[in-house]
Amino acid sequence: MNKRPLILVVNDDGYQAKGLLSLIEVAKTKGDVLVVAPDGPRSGMSHAITMNVPLRLKKLQESENFNFYTTNGTPVDCVKLAQKVILNKSYPDLIISGINHGSNSAISILYSGTMAAALEGAFENVPSIGFSLLSFDADADFTIAKEYAGKIIDHVLKEGLPERTCLNVNIPYIKVEECNGIRVTRQAKGYWNENLIPHKDPHGGIYYWLTGSFVNLDGKEDTDEWALANNYVSVHPVQFDLTAHAHIDEMKHWESKILQL
Repeated sequence: MNKRPLILVVNDDGYQAKGLLSLIEVAKTKGDVLVVAPDGPRSGMSHAITMNVPLRLKKLQESENFNFYTTNGTPVDCVKLAQKVILNKSYPDLIISGINHGSNSAISILYSGTMAAALEGAFENVPSIGFSLLSFDADADFTIAKEYAGKIIDHVLKEGLPERTCLNVNIPYIKVEECNGIRVTRQAKGYWNENLIPHKDPHGGIYYWLTGSFVNLDGKEDTDEWALANNYVSVHPVQFDLTAHAHIDEMKHWESKILQL
C-alpha cells in the first residue's frame, strides 16, 4: 500500500479565510494534511519572522490524517513551526500556501506573505507552491482556483520541482469554462504607484492609509500579467537568488575604481 504524501498548508490571510479552507479541501484529496495558519490576517508581511515576542501554537483539530494549528506568527513562521516543532525537524512532501485573496503577480511577489511561505519551503528544498486568486472578495467563488490547484498539485507530487525552486500560481477570477488553460510565465516588469492618504483621528492626530495602482511596464506575452489579462492560469517558477547576474561583469571595474576615490 502506497503511503499518502504529507502536505503542509499555510497562508497569510488567517486561519478562517475562505481561500485557506478551499485549499485544505483540495489537499485532503491528495494526502495527509497538516495546517499551520496565522491567527489573523498577515497580508503584506513578505518574509518577516517573529523575533521580539514568543511564538505560540494552538491546536484546533486533530485526527489520524488531519491536524490544524494556528499561531501568532507570520506565514514564514508557520513553515518554520511546522518543520522544526510539529514535525520534529522532518519535512513534508509538499508545501502549499494560499489560496490568497488577490493576485501575487509581478512585483507583488516581494510583498507577499503567501509567496514568502512558499519560498521558505524552497529554502529547505521542499516542493512548494503559492496559490492566489484574482479577487479580494472575502467570500469569492474559489471553484476555478480549486480546480487548477488540484491539477498542479497532482503534477508536482508526481514530477517534483527543480532544486530550491517554488511556483507562484496566479488564477484569473472567471468561470472554469472561460479559462484558456495554463501558461508558464515570468514576472512582469512594473511597479506600484503609491500614495499615503492622510486622515485625522478623533483626537486630531494624523494617520495614513496606503493606496496605489499597479503600473505595468511589460506588454510581452510571456508574463504573469499578460496571462491573467487573457484568462490563463499563470505558473511562474521562482527562486530566491536576488543577484543581478547580468550586471556583475559590467561592474567589475568598480573593484579598482572605487579604491581610487
